[in-house]
Amino acid sequence: MSPTGFKITREEIQHNDKSVTVFHLFGWVDAQSEEKIFSTAEVSYSQQGSRYLIINLEDVQMLTSAGIRVLQRIYRLYHSTETIGLKICSAPAQAYHALALTGFLQTVPMYENLQAALIAYDL
Repeated sequence: MSPTGFKITREEIQHNDKSVTVFHLFGWVDAQSEEKIFSTAEVSYSQQGSRYLIINLEDVQMLTSAGIRVLQRIYRLYHSTETIGLKICSAPAQAYHALALTGFLQTVPMYENLQAALIAYDL
């Protein structure tokens, strides 16, 4: 188990005419949490019909390469030609730095907070 553990919570927010799923991640996003995160996203997408997802990284203590890999997998799941269904918000400095270095932020929008990410779905 990761030194600080991992937890994921899910909520649905009605924003204008859209239902937006929000994952709140807590602790370490690494190889040990990778499959739990992806399976939660897969169930949300295929079984619950989620098409708009915000991943809130505010309480992430560590984002490893496996964590970035799972974010890429979720991006591919939620991305279509009509819309980019994945947004990320509230990344701590170390997570933001890792995402920027890998080029991930060139394809997936990052927002300062959850409210800003929700507003971005108005476009």
